[in-house]
Amino acid sequence: MSDPAPVVDPSPAPAAPSGPRPKVTNRGRTAVAVASSNSESTEVPEFEPFVAPGPRGFPPLTDYLDIVAVDMMSQSDGVNKQQHRTMFYNSNYLIVRRGQEFHVKLTFNRPYNPKEDKFALEFVIGANPDYSKGTYIPVFPNKERQSRWAGRIADNSNNDVTVGITPLANCIVGKYHMYVAVMTRFGIRRTRKDPVRDLYILFNPWSPADDVFLDDEPERQECVMNEMGIIYHGAYDDVAERQWNYGQFNYGVLDACLYIMDRSEMPITNRGDPIKVTRKASAMLNSRDDDGVLVGNWSGDYTYGVAPTSWTGSTEILLTYASSRMPVSYAQCWVYAAVFNTFLRCLGIPSRVVTNYYSAHDNDGNLKTDIILDENGKIDRSRTRDSIWNYHCWNECYMTRPDLPFGFGGWQVVDATPQETSDGMYRCGPASVQAIKHGEMCYPFDAAFVFAEVNSDVVFYSRGKDGAMQPVRVNQTHVGRMVLTKAPGATTRRDITSQYKFPEGTSEERTVLEKAEGFGCHREKSRPPEADVDLVLPTLEVPVGQDFELSLEFVNRSDQRRVVEAYISGNVVFYTGVTSAEFMLRDPTVTMKPNETVKETVVVESKKYMKHLVEQANLHFIITGKVKETGQIVTAMKVVALHNPKLSVKVSGLNRVSEEMMATVEFTNPFSFALADVYIRMEGPGVMMPTYKYYSLIPNGSSLTWNETFVPQRAGATRVFATLDCPALRQVQGEVSLTIKP
Repeated sequence: MSDPAPVVDPSPAPAAPSGPRPKVTNRGRTAVAVASSNSESTEVPEFEPFVAPGPRGFPPLTDYLDIVAVDMMSQSDGVNKQQHRTMFYNSNYLIVRRGQEFHVKLTFNRPYNPKEDKFALEFVIGANPDYSKGTYIPVFPNKERQSRWAGRIADNSNNDVTVGITPLANCIVGKYHMYVAVMTRFGIRRTRKDPVRDLYILFNPWSPADDVFLDDEPERQECVMNEMGIIYHGAYDDVAERQWNYGQFNYGVLDACLYIMDRSEMPITNRGDPIKVTRKASAMLNSRDDDGVLVGNWSGDYTYGVAPTSWTGSTEILLTYASSRMPVSYAQCWVYAAVFNTFLRCLGIPSRVVTNYYSAHDNDGNLKTDIILDENGKIDRSRTRDSIWNYHCWNECYMTRPDLPFGFGGWQVVDATPQETSDGMYRCGPASVQAIKHGEMCYPFDAAFVFAEVNSDVVFYSRGKDGAMQPVRVNQTHVGRMVLTKAPGATTRRDITSQYKFPEGTSEERTVLEKAEGFGCHREKSRPPEADVDLVLPTLEVPVGQDFELSLEFVNRSDQRRVVEAYISGNVVFYTGVTSAEFMLRDPTVTMKPNETVKETVVVESKKYMKHLVEQANLHFIITGKVKETGQIVTAMKVVALHNPKLSVKVSGLNRVSEEMMATVEFTNPFSFALADVYIRMEGPGVMMPTYKYYSLIPNGSSLTWNETFVPQRAGATRVFATLDCPALRQVQGEVSLTIKP
């Protein structure tokens, strides 16, 4: 008789433990934890004996040097900050740039004798400092014994010794602590740890040995030292400006930037590499997968945060994130780009905000933006998935690219707006602008994605009743129409489109696109014959809330009569190109004699679009039509960015440092309806920290006046700017320029 089968316990498996998942550590894999926090440190002993002490301990060390005082020479008007161009940082700590000498002054209990006395300056960063990893750096002031960082005696007078220290041009960027160590026969004695001897070391675009070296002084002044930004938006033929205070020198901003790297758990040893720093930061500036700085929101509902159009600068955002340790709500592309710009400039990496007009964001991973028409030529919105952003903002930062072939350093695209994942995280770049221009899309990082943003074709497909898709028109010039950034040292704009792409229709452009196809990017090969009827739309500047006329010109270039059955679709859209509501649809039939131009005028009534209006007040008109005689398709698209009313901003006072002044903001509600839940924000680089005021209701036709006192902290030219924001009216701005005297 066989043995009975074993009894199987039918009870269910124990449930997985609830609550947050335990943090994975390096225990069992590395001897010590990988240092990933600049705020953590390891205590260095005040006395490090060479041998064990005798029964009575060590004898008095009175014969040896003793440190009486240490002067970090961190005054804003002192030699260190002036020479290192860090005098604008609102900090009492020493802030210097790597690859360049700085000085500290030591006071001993007696005159220093180089032949007999031995001392060193020790710089440590992070926990578990290690010489081999560059987190512990002893600096000796004599030529006989040198370490990674150069040291020398710059001055020796009485009991005072001034030491010159030159950090390596590729050293770790962050917050260090300095110890003074004196050698005795029995051991090394050090200064006690004191925050006064903390110092910050930044990237150095003035040092030829630094990877971020930028050999252009006006560009350096703009892309590192300038706090007052202009970010371009609107439409490519109606460019608008948004003022922004980057505030990279404001109190607490530098620490907030270092906290961002700490929060990402970026190893301390990687923080000297601008490629790794910018790539990590492009992920950390958004909150999608790592609880980063900013929460994106394009819905129009900002009940639980600040509307993206309401921000005036980066300072409030960064300080809020550092203090709350929670993502800040809310952001859209220009907010991500502006705060990222602050991060980069604060750490010393040259950077600028760039705006690409008609930026393609297709859902198929190709070089096509597809617009589907029915067989009558009318747009089929249910099947049109791709979108073309009216504009999109990203950053460029300047650095060498030793990981790429020669010639692909210089400006690099980085983008913190969460769009697509890269290596599993929402980030983009750094991607070489030269690689994008020349179609080298295999080079890291994310060059192919940026290439598509500026080079996609807009393809109109006619969908038959059987579902067959036939390309009827290809527009190769619509996407990436213009790329702008602020001009150095001016309030004008600079067109840098030629840095991203060759002129349309040139042999160089064709070569680049063929190369892109070789890397797997799919383009529409067919070239449907151009219709012999052209459609021309006017350039319009329309105040929000007003009726206006949209005048269409149908131009018959043939020698025969032409009839076009047209569809005019008017839509309220987000700046991302996504439709919020269709408020108008017309289907005129236009008849033209041979070689005749016929105007078709459509009256657009404000009462039709106002109730659907979303932030940034963009109207998008798509006109399509079929030529009756030939079956050819004619198309045209037009974005009309409605112009909002302006805020009046004035200042009064003596325009002197440390003398109280007053800013006055005035606004009149021009609409026939009241504005509720109104926030006005205001700030100014070097003169006013971010501040705001709330108004529960501004009745129609009524005015408000807000007076705010401020005390300028810095001399020079600056601006005070303000925004007004409420659910019914977004993106109202005003500014005033002023010059502060010493």
